Amino acid sequence: MQKIIDELERRRDLARRGGGEKRIAAQHARSKLTARERIELLLDPGSFEETDMFVEHRCTEFGMSDQKVPGDGVVTGQGTIHGRLVFVFSQDFTVFGGSLSETHANKICKIMDRAIAVGAPVIGINDSGGARIQEGVDSLAGYADVFMRNVIGSGVVPQISLIMGPCAGGAVYSPAMTDFIFMVRDSSYMFVTGPDVVKTVTNEEVTQEQLGGAGTHTAKSGVADAAFDNDVQAFHEVRRFVDFLPANNRSGPPIWPCDDPADRDDFSLDSLVPANPNKPYDMKELILKVVDEGDFFELQPDYARNIITGLGRFEGRTVGIVANQPMVLAGCLDIDSSRKAARFVRFCNAFGIPIVTFVDVPGFLPGTAQEYGGIIKHGAKLLFAYAQATVPKVTIITRKAYGGAYVVMASKHLRGDVNYAWPSAEVAVMGSKGAVEIIFRGDLGDDAKIKARTDEYQARFANPFVSANRGFIDDVIMPHGTRRRIAKALRWLDQKKVDDPWKKHDNIPL
Repeated sequence: MQKIIDELERRRDLARRGGGEKRIAAQHARSKLTARERIELLLDPGSFEETDMFVEHRCTEFGMSDQKVPGDGVVTGQGTIHGRLVFVFSQDFTVFGGSLSETHANKICKIMDRAIAVGAPVIGINDSGGARIQEGVDSLAGYADVFMRNVIGSGVVPQISLIMGPCAGGAVYSPAMTDFIFMVRDSSYMFVTGPDVVKTVTNEEVTQEQLGGAGTHTAKSGVADAAFDNDVQAFHEVRRFVDFLPANNRSGPPIWPCDDPADRDDFSLDSLVPANPNKPYDMKELILKVVDEGDFFELQPDYARNIITGLGRFEGRTVGIVANQPMVLAGCLDIDSSRKAARFVRFCNAFGIPIVTFVDVPGFLPGTAQEYGGIIKHGAKLLFAYAQATVPKVTIITRKAYGGAYVVMASKHLRGDVNYAWPSAEVAVMGSKGAVEIIFRGDLGDDAKIKARTDEYQARFANPFVSANRGFIDDVIMPHGTRRRIAKALRWLDQKKVDDPWKKHDNIPL
């Protein structure tokens, strides 16, 4: 018996050493942690239970039969974050560059299957050079098996990807199908083909950072949801983020203790919206002042900044927040902001997270670039997402809500449950000046007449009362009471149920 126990400890020690001290030192020299160090930072101390520590690849080609490392380049298992169960896999770059083999993929698939079966989030720590070339099609089949689990688990359990190193080729498509992607600045990269291939095929000179770095994917492509300065900060923020997420699509949003009174008023909000309708203000100030304890986790803060998305809480319970940002493009909707918000709304709906929407939108961004880029289809994605959502939806119009953009932003017409307006709200087809120039174009040469018509139109429509008269606005509320009114609405909407016609699935305008 003692001989077997000694052999067990020897094998465990071998597995824990991964690719060996030299490669671990090289990993540290690049300011990167090892696979196991990352798991230790992510999970509660002592909670990790590893599975398949002794698995080895079965490849015999190209001398691989003499190169076997227990664990085969990925550490898998389950543990807890603040006491809540999560499943995790962490690719080990010190073993064959973290490349994915058939057995490596099988380990990931086993973890994902367990997560789906018991209803707990999956967190993937990706640091991989891609498919293991020595295994040929077997490694490609392994990727396909992982992709299939991503699809099956989509909308069932939250899936989070952390990109902690280079991810190329097939290695990027599994993260792309997960719900959220987080990167590390200056050490993580995502691209389908690397700089060398790009140069060969298109003759473009581009660095790894320019092609697929954190800055590129958080600000330009919108592929990633956030970027952090180093591994330690990334895991600290992901632990905080997981606290907002439901365990699965049946559990409902988590509820945490909260000392912030639900009936708290904030009178500074009464002066948030400037008297000048063309002057911007920061919508984030409103969000931070109404959510519990000012705790708001913003997603994609550097991408499509004219719309804000993220998670906050009311009375300790998670809500999704979508808000136009007047500080950027006057809060107009465009292609990128429509896609960003639509994806977030669909995530919230899939996992039963109520949606609170703050509206200040003058319309859709005009121009040939938007029309040629398909703003009609992309704008329809957001409309479709809001209309389809059956979770509680509370909407606050703070200032402008013009034209089709008014309808798209969780209006009563798209099954908004509770729709409030501030006294500063204007709900109309368009702004007063543009409306008058169309309706009274015959008077365009007469400045006095145009001014009088504009004043008349503004007096008629530059207020929330026309919509309130029609029942499209449930109430006109004082800004300082916004938190109290939202909390009350979410409370009585808690047991909301909607019965839609049966369908296999919808056909969202992708």
